[in-house]
Amino acid sequence: MIERFIAKRYLRSGKTSGFAYVVTWFSFIGIAIGVATLIIVTSVMNGFRHELLEKIVGMKGHVIIHRSDYSPIDEYGDVITKIKNCKIKEITQIIPQIENQAVIMADGLARGALIHGISPSDIKEKKMVSCNIIAGGLDGFKDNGVLIGRRMAEGFNLRLGNFFKLLIPNSVITPFGKLPKEESFEVVGIFEVGMNEYDKGIIIVPLETAQSFFGVTSKISQIEIFLNDADSVDVVSKRLEKTLGNGFNILDWQHSDATIFHAVVVEKNVMTLILSIIVLVAVFNIISGLTMLTNSKTRDIAILRTIGVTKQSVLKIFFLIGSTVGILGTGIGVIMGLLISLNIDRIKMMLEKLSSSKLFSEEIYFLSQIPSKTDPMEVMYIVAFSLILCFLATIYPARKAARLDPVEALRS
Repeated sequence: MIERFIAKRYLRSGKTSGFAYVVTWFSFIGIAIGVATLIIVTSVMNGFRHELLEKIVGMKGHVIIHRSDYSPIDEYGDVITKIKNCKIKEITQIIPQIENQAVIMADGLARGALIHGISPSDIKEKKMVSCNIIAGGLDGFKDNGVLIGRRMAEGFNLRLGNFFKLLIPNSVITPFGKLPKEESFEVVGIFEVGMNEYDKGIIIVPLETAQSFFGVTSKISQIEIFLNDADSVDVVSKRLEKTLGNGFNILDWQHSDATIFHAVVVEKNVMTLILSIIVLVAVFNIISGLTMLTNSKTRDIAILRTIGVTKQSVLKIFFLIGSTVGILGTGIGVIMGLLISLNIDRIKMMLEKLSSSKLFSEEIYFLSQIPSKTDPMEVMYIVAFSLILCFLATIYPARKAARLDPVEALRS
């Protein structure tokens, strides 16, 4: 009890401890900020990876199958039957699809767009689209009724029931010569998946309509395969390669978008390393603060030793001071980090209103919101890292205080 009592008095005695007191509590603030920042950064980077994976895979599938020469796949029903006969348990959905480029023209504007031709039955099972329709629905998704992204609809001033034209360079022979092919389509649904690239650039058309429009009747351009576990994609890809042979190109999400995911991982690791220095600097402040506190309390330590307090008790007093600062700083940092991580998008919106500027551009960061996904194990690693450094930092000044000679201290 005596060690705790004295440690508590020293932590509160700002007037008598002087600058050492200030340095000690600045180290507390530094640890709290460092831990909070580490948790926020790792949570946001985890959120980015999770959201990118969910949205990219949700729209493109875990595995995409093309012809080796990227020509249209005819008799694709036989290919799908082969895949089903493999009885790969990880496969949950197989979607034949047309994917091609076209020019959308509406409201006096024209721009390139990516056309996805998907059957009405398959689009219902494609949850990334069917569960994110914000206007209209799938009932009208037939013939020339199509789905478009929210940002595309806003860019061309399109609403439900509006018509627009799609233009492709396939030549149509007319009495006036060869002309590009164009056709009118009706907006029957508007979706928002939360990824700028998709909300701004994709038009989903019924499969048979897309086949007729692009002149590839009874053919498709690719087959999308969805799995129940994204990490099993290597095993599934190898089995599909054996089943389909050399005539097909098997592309999985790890390779098709490897650059994006690799960049996220690298940035997370670099930011974690840099921000760990904040905690390290705060830890050095603990050493400085405790060393100065030891020097300022030399006579107190000498008196304590004279009246019978042991070296171990003196060591324990200063260890308690340093560890208390470390534990409190780490605890406050964890609370701050978790609160900000859970509400980071709301904070972003509030700051945007106050500054009247856009802090998180959808065009630059792909996503429409700042994602956050806190990993409990990573939080535990950060806490352990901070506490171990703080405990190690207290050893030198605590031992210095314990080894102080009371006779020499009283003479000085």
